[in-house]
Amino acid sequence: MAVIRRRSALPQAPRYSSADVQNLSDAHDEPAWLRARRMEAWEIYQRTPMPYLEEEWRRTDYRHIRWAEAERIIQPNGATSALVPAKNLAPLTGDAQGGLLVFVNGKLVRSEFADSLAAQGVVFTDLRTALRDHEALVKERLMTQAVRASDGKFAALHAALWNYGAFVYVPRNTIADLPLHVVCYNSAAGTAMGHVLVVLEDNAQATMQVEYASAEDSEHSAYIGATELIVGAGGNLRYVSLQDWNRETFEFSHQRGVVGRDAQLDWVNGVMGSRLTKAFIEVDAVGAGANARVSGFFFADSGQFFDLDTQQNHNAPLTNTDLLFKGAARDDARTLWQGMIKSLPQMQRIDGYQVCRNLLLSDEARMDSIPGLEIEADDVACSHAATFGTLEEEPIYYLMSRGITRPQAQLMIIEGFFDELLQRVPFERVRQRLMDEIEAKIIG
Repeated sequence: MAVIRRRSALPQAPRYSSADVQNLSDAHDEPAWLRARRMEAWEIYQRTPMPYLEEEWRRTDYRHIRWAEAERIIQPNGATSALVPAKNLAPLTGDAQGGLLVFVNGKLVRSEFADSLAAQGVVFTDLRTALRDHEALVKERLMTQAVRASDGKFAALHAALWNYGAFVYVPRNTIADLPLHVVCYNSAAGTAMGHVLVVLEDNAQATMQVEYASAEDSEHSAYIGATELIVGAGGNLRYVSLQDWNRETFEFSHQRGVVGRDAQLDWVNGVMGSRLTKAFIEVDAVGAGANARVSGFFFADSGQFFDLDTQQNHNAPLTNTDLLFKGAARDDARTLWQGMIKSLPQMQRIDGYQVCRNLLLSDEARMDSIPGLEIEADDVACSHAATFGTLEEEPIYYLMSRGITRPQAQLMIIEGFFDELLQRVPFERVRQRLMDEIEAKIIG
C-alpha cells in the first residue's frame, strides 16, 4: 500500500513587529527620512512571503532554524574587544592599518583611524556616527544603489531593522594607501543585523577587509546582513570578506558591488563557518570598461550547508567580470553554488566568465553547482563551467611512501587544489588564513 507523505510546514518567520522598527528608530533618534525608509521596508517585508519554492530557494531548506532562540536581537551586555580572538584583530593585509572598527554584539567597542587618511577626507566610522556627521553621504547611497529592500524577504527585514554597521567613504582622486579593517564578533546567541557600506568616488582607491565570527553556543543564532560596495568611475577597490560563524548560526545576506566606468573591483569572499549560509553575492558592471573579479573560497564539514548564489550583471557595454569559486565538502556537509551571467540588450563586447570547482572528500557529502547564462546581446564572450573531483589514492599513496602521514598527504593535495584560487588573493596573510582554515578542517 502506497503511503502519501505531505510536505512539512512552510518556513516560519521570526516574530518582529512594526513597533520593533519604530522603537529602534526612536532609540537612536534617527532622521525622518531613515524612519520612513525603515517603515517602507517593513511594509515590503510584511507582504513578501517567506522564501521557499522560488528557484533560488527551492534547494535550500532552512526550516530547522529555531526562531524562538535566534530571533532575539543580541544585546551588548558589557561587550568589550577583549572577547574577540586575537587572530581576528590581527591585520591580514600588512603590518600597518589605516583603521580598525570592532563590533561585539552589535556595539562598537574599538575604533582606530589613521590621521593621514582623515586628512585626505577619507571617512571610516560606524554607520550611526556617519548618519550624524555625514548624513548627506549616507542618505544618497544607503540601500539605494546596491542592495535594496525589494531584493527579497530578508533584504527587506534587514532594511527595516539593521542595528549597526560600518561606513567607508573615499573622496574623488584620493588613494587610501593603508588598509581598513572591520571585525564583527558575537559572543551571545540571537540575531545580528550588520551593514557595510563602502563608497569610492571617481578615481579613488582603497583596500578593506571585513571579518565575521562568533563564540561557540548551543542556541541558534541568525545573521541577517547586507554589504554594499559602490565604486565610482576609475576607482579601484580591493575587498576581502572572511566568515567564520559558530555552528549554530544561520546567515541570510545580500552582498552587491556596483562598478562604474573603467573601475576595478577585486572581491575575495571566504566562507568557513555557520550551520547554514544563504548568501546572494552580486556584481553590477554599470559603466563601460568596468572590470570585476570575484574569488570565492568555501569548505564545509559536518552538518554545514553553504548556498552561495552569485550573479554578474553586465549593464553596460565593454565590461568584464571574472568569477572563480572553489570549494570542498567532507563528512555529511552540503554545498550549493548557483551562478548567473546576465547582460541587458545591446550591451555588446562584454566578457563574462564564471566557474565553480568542487572537491568531494567523503561519500556522504553532496555538492551541487548550477552555472547559467542569460545573454541579450550578440557580440559577447561569455563562458561558464562547473567541475567535480575526489581525492585520488595514487598521489596519497605516493606521499605516504615518502614518510608523510595520511592526513598530511591529504592536506597537501587539498592545498594544491585551492592553489589556483589562493593565487588570486592579493594578500599573503589572507592566503595563510585560508590555508590555516583548510588545515583545521582536515587535521583539527
